[in-house]
Amino acid sequence: MSNKITRRAALASGLAVSAASCASAPKMTPYVSTSEAATGVFSHGVASGDPARTSVVIWTRIAPPENGSRALVDWEIASDETFTDIVAKGDAPTGMHRDWTVKALATGLAPGSTYYYRFTIAGASSPTGRTRTLPDGAVDKARFAVISCSNYPFGFFNVYDLISRQDDLDAIVHLGDYIYEYGRDGYGGETGARLGRDHEPAHECITLSDYRRRHAQYKADPASQAAHAKHPLIAIWDDHETSNNSWKGGAENHDPATEGEWEARRRASLQAYYEWLPVREPDMTPEAFFRSFSYGDLLTIAALETRLMARARQFEYTDIVPTLKTAEDIENFKTKILWDETREMLGAAQLDYFDRVWRNSVAAGQPWRLVANQVTMAKVTAPDLTDYVTEEDIISLEKEWAPARAFVKSSALGLPSNLDAWDGYPAARERFYGMVDEAGGGGMIVVTGDTHTWWANDLTDKSGKQVGVELGAHSVTSPSPYRNEFLGGKGAEYALLTNRENKDVRFLSGEYHGFIDLTITRDGARAEYKAVDTVESRNYNAFVHAAFDIARTEGGAEFADADELSFKESYLF
Repeated sequence: MSNKITRRAALASGLAVSAASCASAPKMTPYVSTSEAATGVFSHGVASGDPARTSVVIWTRIAPPENGSRALVDWEIASDETFTDIVAKGDAPTGMHRDWTVKALATGLAPGSTYYYRFTIAGASSPTGRTRTLPDGAVDKARFAVISCSNYPFGFFNVYDLISRQDDLDAIVHLGDYIYEYGRDGYGGETGARLGRDHEPAHECITLSDYRRRHAQYKADPASQAAHAKHPLIAIWDDHETSNNSWKGGAENHDPATEGEWEARRRASLQAYYEWLPVREPDMTPEAFFRSFSYGDLLTIAALETRLMARARQFEYTDIVPTLKTAEDIENFKTKILWDETREMLGAAQLDYFDRVWRNSVAAGQPWRLVANQVTMAKVTAPDLTDYVTEEDIISLEKEWAPARAFVKSSALGLPSNLDAWDGYPAARERFYGMVDEAGGGGMIVVTGDTHTWWANDLTDKSGKQVGVELGAHSVTSPSPYRNEFLGGKGAEYALLTNRENKDVRFLSGEYHGFIDLTITRDGARAEYKAVDTVESRNYNAFVHAAFDIARTEGGAEFADADELSFKESYLF
């Protein structure tokens, strides 16, 4: 249904918050994830990524040969699937020093063109991959699949399978948590054991060998291989490529006393990441993984790095709540401690880089800037849960999330719901918004991962001025804290309550895994939240869970309409 109730000003204060009533039944399309994994020498498939106008990175891995520590792998790229018109070819070295992975930069290509590529060694050929370069000049449309949080033990990669069935995507934009570092006794372990998708290695990833084995397991998945072979990848990392809630100097899930120096672990995880992903490696330090992609005269993608290069340590509710004993304590935290100007997210070097990117985009007449971002950028205050959550609920939740009790207690204080998100770094967010405003041009759409939840948010600065919109992608497999089963069966109520209590949150849903099918044209954009009804079976149904139209307004971007929402979701939108 088309949404005609545009703002929550008409929302009655006595609205009962309960599980969302359903919109009309969505059209379901049944699929079976039947892709077969590659075998033999190239058993981890092929991938491409980081496209430019005349070049693209292509990737594969060979099985270690019986003799020798190095090898040379041939590659070729053609304009047709039968390889009758080969436009570029070469060879690339590999060996034990890079875990037998192969990356080559195919150059001399034509802008805005589809190509096919493959690798060969000793008479063996890889599967064929398909890729696409960035366009130049006049561009009427660009289309992306936006995904995040692909946790192997939590389910089958049906979302990857669905993406592999799309024919006219320009790229897959992966917003991080491409792998997860936990062992079988950690997050997702019980589900993995039940589904036969246990993590390899069995223990948590700490060393280079650990991270390499984990990447190898994810790349061996047939649905993952199908998606990577079909479309080029634009990837950013979040925290689980290293360790949960990572920051410049450490991570929540890293104990130096038992797991060694953080620097060694970070270095090992990034080496494995660059070996196993089809991405260009930065000229600066390995942590400086930020870059941009220009799509003709239509848009620029700004791919942020918000974890390892500059981020200050996160505030933890378990540490903060005991210090908030008076109203003055609470106000001091909200207005001073939280707004400490020294708390960085991007850092000066990255902010300066994107200032240049923004100004170049505006000067080129591009109407849109698409930001690939890790964690929620919108302002989201936690609703008061004390009247909704029982002691039994808290005890149950603590088994999944240790800070649960502190979070529920703090929810009555009017604090941000997630201090690991941009809400934990409001001064840094204002610096980013200030850069966007000074560069001019408007037209900012932010796509965000991390939360395993669908979002549609307005982005407003401290003064309330709108600077853009945010689209939050659910996950490939990881579960949402807003799903029905969460909080003792109150997860959907929690979602509606959060939506109701936050003006900038226009839509919020924890149901169904999936990806954002984002199409951008000169005058507007449409985001379809394409979902799968299960990740616990390779038989699944696909459907559109929600859809949003975004208008290009004078100086900005705004939500124009919404479809497929329930009555209560439409009322809150």
